[in-house]
Amino acid sequence: MFAKLYSLIIGKPRDPMDKKTRKHIALTAFLAWIGLGADGLSSSCYGPQESFLALGHHTQLALYLAVATAITVFLISFAYNQVIELFPNGGGGYKAATKLLGPNAGLLAGSALIVDYILTISISIASGTDALFSMLPLSAQVYKIKVDVLFIIILMILNLRGMKESIKILMPIFIGFVITHLFMILYGIFSHSSGLPVIAHQAIKETHHLALLNGAFFVVALFLSAYSIGGGTYTGLEAVSNNVNILTKPRVKTGKWTMFYMAVSLSITAGGIILLYLLWHAKAVAGETLNAVVFTKILHGMPFAHSILIVTLIFEFGLLFVGANTGFLGGPAVVANMAMDNWMPNKFRILSSRLVTQNGVILFGIAAIILVTITHGHVGILVVLYSINVFLAFITSIAGLCKHWYTQRGKHRLWLQRLILSSLGFIVCGVILTFVVVSRFFDGGWEALLVVACVMATCVFIRKHYSEVYKKLDTVDEIFAEEKEILEDNISKIKFDNNAPTAVFFVSQSRGAGMHTLLWVQRLFPDYFKNFIFLSCGVIDVESYGAETALDSMKKKVKKNLDHFVRFARKHNYPVRSYVLYGIDPVEELGKASEKIYKKIPNAMFFASELVMEKDNWFVRQLHNETAFAIQRKLHLQGMRMVILPMKLN
Repeated sequence: MFAKLYSLIIGKPRDPMDKKTRKHIALTAFLAWIGLGADGLSSSCYGPQESFLALGHHTQLALYLAVATAITVFLISFAYNQVIELFPNGGGGYKAATKLLGPNAGLLAGSALIVDYILTISISIASGTDALFSMLPLSAQVYKIKVDVLFIIILMILNLRGMKESIKILMPIFIGFVITHLFMILYGIFSHSSGLPVIAHQAIKETHHLALLNGAFFVVALFLSAYSIGGGTYTGLEAVSNNVNILTKPRVKTGKWTMFYMAVSLSITAGGIILLYLLWHAKAVAGETLNAVVFTKILHGMPFAHSILIVTLIFEFGLLFVGANTGFLGGPAVVANMAMDNWMPNKFRILSSRLVTQNGVILFGIAAIILVTITHGHVGILVVLYSINVFLAFITSIAGLCKHWYTQRGKHRLWLQRLILSSLGFIVCGVILTFVVVSRFFDGGWEALLVVACVMATCVFIRKHYSEVYKKLDTVDEIFAEEKEILEDNISKIKFDNNAPTAVFFVSQSRGAGMHTLLWVQRLFPDYFKNFIFLSCGVIDVESYGAETALDSMKKKVKKNLDHFVRFARKHNYPVRSYVLYGIDPVEELGKASEKIYKKIPNAMFFASELVMEKDNWFVRQLHNETAFAIQRKLHLQGMRMVILPMKLN
């Protein structure tokens, strides 16, 4: 019953080995713009507002903000186009920092991106419900947190079904936002176009007045403070580079077109909304967003004004809902890439039956719910946390680009232009990050840095644990690798008897672990088993899925490892068979294969090894999949015998 309900909600399993499946779930530039670009576009619903409010009574300076915002969007997008070119298989800022600056820089970028994507979900949902509750009485605010949590859960379910499905469902909302807000911006500006020269004159006059009264440094500091607080506006620009691997081929071209759509739409929307604030003299109103205030003024006196306002705010909420979805698309991808480098638990590399990183989706959903609950969905607090983490990721990856193009001087035709562009992006991001941290250090700044530091510390512990385990396994593997005679091919084959007692071994990628199990079975059951069968499952995870070279490499490695055991058995005159399986879930694949073997060979007994850690606790157990115990449970429920032999690593 649970399985049927799960299939109904999440969807039927997909075949990872079918090339049509890959083609079906890959995103075109337009769908990627919706799925990945919604984060950037939705940030125009709160980024410009926070910048504008940070100016206080000196709102005339917002004209400079509108221009600076549009320029910065294109500057950062051009920099990330280079990341797409250099890393066409995805990985984005994390991969760029790791490969170009080193693993420590990659750890900083990856940790910042993890927190960034959790905040993407949190702030988008919080800001979206703010827009929604702007249409309701002030007394309804008590239900806001519950609504936030409900929407996060809905997004989790949508993303567990698959990326493309979630994007297609949310597409009408995205298009509705673009149409309604483009209308508001164009109508709002052109209907007050005569006011443009006035606000330009007032901006110059206000700047001159403030400079005389408080000094030029005060003007620059005030502008940069407001500019940096609106740093959330530029979020989502890195999402394409993180997810190039899910785009249709040619991926680099698709990625660049997606980035272009994002840059144009975001610069027009964010810059246009700031101009609307100026032209229509927007003022903060309790219980309403600044967008709701200015849209009410624009629509005043028009037929069906209230209905149009409601539709516009619903689409604004809808886009923020879609923008939150980017956190579920990009965040698990970052965690998966870090898991491949052993910074995160291996389980985050695993794909679900719908070929999505299910564990990552659940992790980010739970983390977003906790964050929204702790901060009470306060956008002003979340935007500070958000901006710091966004620009920590920006600055490390763009620093990597600067180093790369400097080392390429004279080797690449456009090295100088790209070095200048990357350096300019580094300076802009550095200024924004510095001002956010300094100006808001006691209003969320130190908390943001502390959270990133905690994530980094956790990652260091995880990598250290894996390093110690793999080092010990490599030592055991080397012992058996030295037995050259095992690898000889000129060994006679012996007839296999299906009625004789048969030992079936689940073989992992560790040769030492497999040999440990095999030798212990011979000691515990001397001369009892007459046949040996070796089963090995090649796991199709984030690294191997969709990348033909990585998939072929994985297949060769699995086959080579399995052949070692087959030759060993033949050398010792045992009848032997071997089976190689491929899938996303080794428990499921090995379970099915075991059922088939048991039907043909009723005297079969199954064996596997399980690592025993000297320092064992709940957290350490989360770092290992414990596949052997899961298979044992599955087989025992079906009446099959399985023995797990513990393997202690010294």
